Amino acid sequence: MMIRKAVQEDAPALAGLMEQLDGKSHSVRDLELRLDFIRMSPIEELFVCESPASSEEGEGSVLPERETNATARKGAPLLLGCLGFRLRENIEDLTRYGEISLLVTDKAARRQGVGSRLMAFAEQMAAERGCKGTWLVSGTAREEAHRFYRELGYEITGYRFVKRGRGTEN
Repeated sequence: MMIRKAVQEDAPALAGLMEQLDGKSHSVRDLELRLDFIRMSPIEELFVCESPASSEEGEGSVLPERETNATARKGAPLLLGCLGFRLRENIEDLTRYGEISLLVTDKAARRQGVGSRLMAFAEQMAAERGCKGTWLVSGTAREEAHRFYRELGYEITGYRFVKRGRGTEN
């Protein structure tokens, strides 16, 4: 497994991963636009965890061929997961945290260490950038993810309140 910055060529596989996260269909174009936004952003970063697909009976792949995401074709990198990361500065106590803004592990690669590696990668980036720690926000219904975060030492410390503006769809 290798973790690297996401590139435009990852858009098809990222669309599949995003669908696994929220259950909605995402076009490749949508993900290309998101990757453009991230590339131009001074704070947003997106990383992917890949396993090189091999033409020899899945050598190097941790996923069964029939269950892989959109990039599982001969010789193409196989995306096992992705991680969104950004720095958050808190004016109330003058600290900086690394925020895990997105974490998705391909459903066929779960419980194989991919999520743990991505989380460790985020924690390492935060430490290298002088952060006090890392934090994330998770949907209330994602109980399996909450167990995973607790196993990694994360704790619930608050709530997020959202008020949607007029004319917004989501």
